[in-house]
Amino acid sequence: MNHKLLPYDYIVFAIYFVIVAGYGYYIYQRKKKAHADTKDFFLAEGSLTWWAIGASLIASNISAEQFIGMSGSGFKMGLAISTYEWMAAATLLVVAVFFLPVYLKNKIYTMPQFLSQRYNGTVATIMAVFWLLLYVFVNLTSILYLGALAVSTISGFSFTACMIGLAVFAIIITLGGMKVIGFTDVIQVFFLILGGLATTYLALNLVSNHFGGVLDGGNTLNGMWDGLGLLRQKAPEHFHMIFEKDNPNYKDLPGLAVLIGGMWIVNLNYWGCNQYITQRALGADLKTARNGLLFAGFLKLLMPIIVVLPGIATYVLWKNGMFQQEMQVVVDGVAQVKPDHAYPILLNLLPAGLKGLSFAALTAAIVASLAGKANSIATIFTLDIYKKHFKKEASEGEQVNVGRIAIIVSCIIAAIVAPALGNLDQAFQFIQEYTGFISPGVFAIFIMGFFWKRTTAAAALAGAALAIPLSVALMFIFPDLPFINRMGWVFVIIVAVMVIISLMDPKSKNNPKALDIDTSMFKLAPGFTVGAIIICGILAALYTIFW
Repeated sequence: MNHKLLPYDYIVFAIYFVIVAGYGYYIYQRKKKAHADTKDFFLAEGSLTWWAIGASLIASNISAEQFIGMSGSGFKMGLAISTYEWMAAATLLVVAVFFLPVYLKNKIYTMPQFLSQRYNGTVATIMAVFWLLLYVFVNLTSILYLGALAVSTISGFSFTACMIGLAVFAIIITLGGMKVIGFTDVIQVFFLILGGLATTYLALNLVSNHFGGVLDGGNTLNGMWDGLGLLRQKAPEHFHMIFEKDNPNYKDLPGLAVLIGGMWIVNLNYWGCNQYITQRALGADLKTARNGLLFAGFLKLLMPIIVVLPGIATYVLWKNGMFQQEMQVVVDGVAQVKPDHAYPILLNLLPAGLKGLSFAALTAAIVASLAGKANSIATIFTLDIYKKHFKKEASEGEQVNVGRIAIIVSCIIAAIVAPALGNLDQAFQFIQEYTGFISPGVFAIFIMGFFWKRTTAAAALAGAALAIPLSVALMFIFPDLPFINRMGWVFVIIVAVMVIISLMDPKSKNNPKALDIDTSMFKLAPGFTVGAIIICGILAALYTIFW
């Protein structure tokens, strides 16, 4: 197996790098202002188009945790892991219809700012610290670790060199501000999808060739269709979206909960209450932001083809004798199968040129995600920590400089911590589970703040304080409870506590902090409605076919 990039690969990768860096510099020069402006740096206010918002959402979301982690989960549990992607498409519609109007009408730029306006500064600061810790030590760190692991496996360069290179590349893009990130993400998504489809094409043809399934003299399109059919034939257990309780992977994806339970908390918290994501839309008008989320929803439907099918293909080939050594690692003298090796193995089989394209796609996904995360860390730290608690009179230029320092420092911390993640089995599941310790509390605080005027600051503080202890308690009391179901129960308990605390406060009847919600805010344009119906129809068909 070739673990090195060849000259053609370097040429393709160099073209990608020059296009991204050159376009980023062009955008920076064309859109930069004479004086540094926080709204411009952190939000790219008014300059992102719907297609830039949609592409940036996907580029920031899809990273090594999907390419490597979700492909590894596809190897282990099959198509069911796609529910994170396909349910996200439905979630983006909900966020576009109900969440965005609230944020934009109230001129919200950061999630802690919303909490401060709706509740008080204490709630905002507590959650800002929570988010910073989560973004730096779970998200940014895992993206950098998985990215460096994948790039190292493909290129043959050392893990450390790849980690430093990715961090530096991301810092360079991030220092240009959100407008540079947003527009370069369009190119990143182009490479991401093109390179990802090349890997899927290879995987399906490999399966077809392995079982002698190529028809008509080796027609590659027939080979792909044959490969897809062979996957379902050779691994039918890997093509069920809803697991029964006797399925060994039920604890990770517990049956109908992925459709009507805790999966909604996972997705609504991620797509609707997450600075990292909503930041792309907060600088636009409502129509542009909604169309951007609709575009992202369509791209989400495509993602399992790119990140899950290759993992299933690797599983089928491994089960039938291929990749036996490559899929193994030795832990304490015992050989174990490492699902997260599935995607890098396939990349190393690509021919020269295509391997460079897939390498560029993976790098694009990693760098875009790192840049988006680092920008959000800088935004929250600067606007919600530094300006509020350290220097209230800080000038616009000074805040931008602090943001840039926060970007560099967060990437350095992530690079120091990242190697500690080396013992993970399925990194994607690790990220979901540990993010899930605070997701129910965050979502409860937001959803109650949006739609129940009587929700008080004391109730929100209780919700923030209870999330982690309740999650840990349920984990120990009910060790066999799937974490998605655990999130659902924690959410229900927190909402009940928040309702009781709010009702006990007589002042909540005329809560001055309540949002003024006008039903006209939720009126939809005909084009958005048609697009949303199409997405829902596709989702209904997919879940019916692969039930």
